[in-house]
Amino acid sequence: MAGSIFGKHFQISTWGESHGKALGVVIDGCPAGISLSEEDIQKDLDRRKPGQSPFSTPRKESDKVEILSGVFEGKTTGTPISLIVYNTNQRSYDYSEIAKCYRPGHADFTYDEKYGFRDYRGGGRSSGRETTARVAAGAIAKKILAEFGVDIMAYTLSIGPVSIDPAKFKRDEIFNNFLAMPDQEAAEKAAAYLHEIKEREDSAGGMIECVVNGLPSGVGEPVFEKLDAMLGKAILSIGAVKGVEFGSGFNAARMTGWENNDFFQYDEEGHLTKLSNNAGGIVGGISDGFPIVFRAAIKPTSSIHRMQKTVNKAGQNIELQVEGRHDPIIVPRAVIVVEAMTALTLVDYLFERIFSRIDLIKKALL
Repeated sequence: MAGSIFGKHFQISTWGESHGKALGVVIDGCPAGISLSEEDIQKDLDRRKPGQSPFSTPRKESDKVEILSGVFEGKTTGTPISLIVYNTNQRSYDYSEIAKCYRPGHADFTYDEKYGFRDYRGGGRSSGRETTARVAAGAIAKKILAEFGVDIMAYTLSIGPVSIDPAKFKRDEIFNNFLAMPDQEAAEKAAAYLHEIKEREDSAGGMIECVVNGLPSGVGEPVFEKLDAMLGKAILSIGAVKGVEFGSGFNAARMTGWENNDFFQYDEEGHLTKLSNNAGGIVGGISDGFPIVFRAAIKPTSSIHRMQKTVNKAGQNIELQVEGRHDPIIVPRAVIVVEAMTALTLVDYLFERIFSRIDLIKKALL
């Protein structure tokens, strides 16, 4: 299977399946000398792991990470870093019936069409559990970004019809409720909505917003590898994501040029500022030094207990009730995955920037 490697200068290769023995990732290109422990990685994995709220799958996994290589005496060595997370609470028998049919919204049919074979236990490689490896690698990428003062903050912007009120935004609140919403009132309303959805044996979707502060200007490549294009690729590679927009996003289609352009201005101290940020911090595929802002649309969880229409491999039309343990909403657990994929992309492009100018190369080498 191709497509499990991401990045050029800071490259990761993920492996493992939802109901296999373990999942993991190999990171190549991490500089030597960075302080790194399993606890550093575990903090992010704990934000993603299942079984922590009434709105996540009851599957109980500790998601304890082990560093197998690339770290010595608490520092990265510059050699490949290998991480492993063991699966400990699989219930593969929950999926025995779907071996003969295709679940709506899942990759069952397309995997069969491509490979002529699939691991039906929880979706195998197509399962959202694959993102465990991404989050582990992303935690290392965020440690590198912290060396440059780059901060990534993602949160739940909306769930179903409930959206946060920007006037009530509190960053700490993201970690104070099960839904990762920075607005307590919105979180309470969203929780009530999700309880109704669960009663109907259905699921919900939502929006995640991500804000990056501290990234210097000049990061990104023009033409085919624009920074927003590569961030879009990274975020869309998350299985539940169905759309990405930067800055004013799709609303730009309803604006005039005068409304959408970000006007430049020098402040009283001579610093360059912008009067708006409709570009979302990226112009011409290159960062402009202002906050990068984007949003990701997350689809409702495909696995629902309600009866659905589908087909089986025998060519029959059937009705299917999906068994097993599933999230009624993916959004809160996907927040840290969005942060991870953002971090992995930005580290790769910060390293790329060094090679864009001779003075930067000399500074790095001399």
